[in-house]
Amino acid sequence: MKHWFVFCGNSLLLTPDNKLLEADDLPLPKPEENNIFSLKDTAGNSYGAFSVNEIPTYLSLKAIPLRESFSVLTWEIYQLAGKARELVYWDSQTHFCGSCGNQMTRNTEISKRCTKCGNEVWPALNIAIIVAISKGDQILLVQSRNFRRDYMGLVAGFVETGETLEEAVRREVKEETSIDIKNIKYFDSQSWPYPSGLMVGFTADYASGTLHLQLSELKKGGWFTYQDLQQTQIPGKESIARKLIDNWLAQHSPA
Repeated sequence: MKHWFVFCGNSLLLTPDNKLLEADDLPLPKPEENNIFSLKDTAGNSYGAFSVNEIPTYLSLKAIPLRESFSVLTWEIYQLAGKARELVYWDSQTHFCGSCGNQMTRNTEISKRCTKCGNEVWPALNIAIIVAISKGDQILLVQSRNFRRDYMGLVAGFVETGETLEEAVRREVKEETSIDIKNIKYFDSQSWPYPSGLMVGFTADYASGTLHLQLSELKKGGWFTYQDLQQTQIPGKESIARKLIDNWLAQHSPA
């Protein structure tokens, strides 16, 4: 019996009891133009992944947004679901050649080739940085205009062409807050399949400047102490932002 990651739009289809679909063959009809991708977990179990345009009404299935599936899947399966989602998203975006407009066909498990000009494409990642900035016993928290909920997060942004990761950290912080930072250190990274991202986390210290928020990007922000954070809503545990904030809290916990 094979496990299946089946997506409809941004949502993962699960059984009523929050299990992946299981079937020896396709668990439901697949659009002809959509490819099937194969994955394995660390134990060697096989999974298939594809997307559908609609959910058959005769099936009792739940459609849960991928990020929300964190609360019902194991960490390993949640991560594997993220990889599956990135692959089926890439598949849906590459039916036709970006160079000449002709049909693309499967070349390898993770590449396609144009049937006319031979152009080859592979899944691409959008790389973003995120940084926890300390100033004495305070941490800088901001709320992006892209946040769907009312919580405070960290300065983040996409890496631009020609930049190193550290240069992107300095630029994003300067653009969004007007301050300068120092002691930039790599912390950790995380796949962020919404739809095809890689978040690279850093820590840094405040160096100089007066906090002035870029209001076109941020709703609000400021310096928060350990005590302030006890009454502040912060990102969920599925995110590297939370991991960075928890790391800061552990270092600044009152004795």
